[in-house]
Amino acid sequence: MFDLDPGKLIVIGIVALVAIPTKDLPRVLRQIGQVTGRMRRMAAEFQGQFMDAMREAEIADLHKNLKSEVDSAFAGVGKDVAFDPLKEAREQIVGAIEGPPAPSSDDEAKAAEPAPALEAQAAPESLPK
Repeated sequence: MFDLDPGKLIVIGIVALVAIPTKDLPRVLRQIGQVTGRMRRMAAEFQGQFMDAMREAEIADLHKNLKSEVDSAFAGVGKDVAFDPLKEAREQIVGAIEGPPAPSSDDEAKAAEPAPALEAQAAPESLPK
């Protein structure tokens, strides 16, 4: 801001030694140090507030982007479909404890029918050459 390099600071120091009496020099240097400390604290506070505002803006932007991604991901999922992992787990546990479900009367009728005969398949000797 002021662009104070070491050469300019030396010149300012020499002028201060000439212009300020020796007995007042410690008091002036103390006041300069206090003013410099206040300016640094104010600059740090401003920078902290600026960084907080940037973080809040970034978090709000990330939240908006994430919400749009989630909405687009679940757009294809029907609203009437309910995902109930506890129901699935309960069914699996009950199925494991009780065993496979008992066959119904339709299943017993299918089991009683004879299997299709293998005779319908042509023997390799009877195929034309």
